[in-house]
Amino acid sequence: MTGQVRGVQLARLLGQWHALPGRRRSPDYAALAGTVRGLLADGRLPLGVRLPAERELAEALRISRTTVTAAYRQLRETGHLASRRGAGSWTMLPGNHRVASTGLWTPLDDREMLDLGVAALAAPPQLLTAARAATEDLPRYLGGAGYHPTGIIELREAVADAYAARGLPTSADQIMVTSGTQHALDLVLRLALAPGGSVLVESPTYPNALAALAGRRARITTHGLAADGWEPDLLLGSLRQTRPKLAYLIPEFQNPTGHLMPAELRERVVAAAHAVGTDLVIDESFVDLPLDGTELPPPVGVYDRHSRVISIGGMSKPYWGGLRIGWVRASAPQVQRLAAVRVGVDMASPVLDQLVAVHLLADADTIVAERRVQLAVQRDALLGALAQRLPDWRVTVPRGGVTLWAELDGPVSSALARAAEEVGVRLAPGPRFGLDGTMERFLRLPFTLPAADLVEAVGRIAAVRYDLDRTGRQRWREPAVIA
Repeated sequence: MTGQVRGVQLARLLGQWHALPGRRRSPDYAALAGTVRGLLADGRLPLGVRLPAERELAEALRISRTTVTAAYRQLRETGHLASRRGAGSWTMLPGNHRVASTGLWTPLDDREMLDLGVAALAAPPQLLTAARAATEDLPRYLGGAGYHPTGIIELREAVADAYAARGLPTSADQIMVTSGTQHALDLVLRLALAPGGSVLVESPTYPNALAALAGRRARITTHGLAADGWEPDLLLGSLRQTRPKLAYLIPEFQNPTGHLMPAELRERVVAAAHAVGTDLVIDESFVDLPLDGTELPPPVGVYDRHSRVISIGGMSKPYWGGLRIGWVRASAPQVQRLAAVRVGVDMASPVLDQLVAVHLLADADTIVAERRVQLAVQRDALLGALAQRLPDWRVTVPRGGVTLWAELDGPVSSALARAAEEVGVRLAPGPRFGLDGTMERFLRLPFTLPAADLVEAVGRIAAVRYDLDRTGRQRWREPAVIA
């Protein structure tokens, strides 16, 4: 969605804006304005996009134009809309807002929050030791220009060795170091997907992947995940029927559901992709984080015989998001083509960061083992708090990764996220993980905060969930008799 949003498009995004529990305490125009602000806050409505004319939106929502006029006026007063007579109205943000690490827009004076919008851990204690060691290694690189489009050889070898240890023989020539996994995805899309190309994704899926695909104006089709994961016949049928140019999949502890794709389906997906000419982009962001002794299936690339599988991964989830190190594993010719594309974007990743990554990977056994123990404890604390405070929510216990995907007791995800913000909890509502405003019955809950913070956050969420119901009941009165 770029440039302009039509009335019917905005109506789909707004969903049940005037019928959500708790909204009856405000006039309809205030509820409409508040929902538009919520769409801006969670990234579903871009900045700088032209909103539909008042009459067009009123017709799409089947409400009076007066209500839309009043809502637009309130949005202008709060700094979320700029209007010019005869030219229309564009979305914007007040001057005291900034971009948070979640991708959400938050005030500059934002108080301390329990942030459940970010599915990432704080840095491990070994990071400082790795950083000191990296500075000692740095002098041998200072005599050169410092540009390494595919990455320094030590890091590419370390990543290749990690793939080999998982059963997928890999050489350093098949690895390209990037500035994070999102950067890896962006480069792959630039290389492999022409603007307007067709892509198959899971639903729900990683919202920043959807944003990257929107940037390529991709035509997206979805495979809906069931409560227990992928439906093999439906997934393979989607590949054969739509024959997309790319398919973006997260087989290891899928984000946000936590599902793990079985080995048999991995093999069948690769075979089907080859048969229809589809390239598979496999996001392995969570592959290092199995919990409860879960045994991982072979990497999807094990079944690839025709260079149809491009794997992406990085350091953000098992190590630290502030270390912007990711990678692409592909055939050596594909890596060289990616490097040629990359030169027009950012030249290379920082050498010092790559050296830090080399030292962290050398200590991977210790660091990752500690992370798994930590995550298991925090996951169980979150599950226990949800069972106690929100027993009507349904959650499948993930076998790894860092997130729970909760089915709520009503289609209130966006409303709940806005209410939770008021009590110091930041949430990523379900619609961020789907298309066109779907997923209102779902909420992603990462267990990356300390256990005590997770319990406190659930307590606050439960309180505002109760308030939504309590204030949402409409009281009907008998009509007055006029005699």
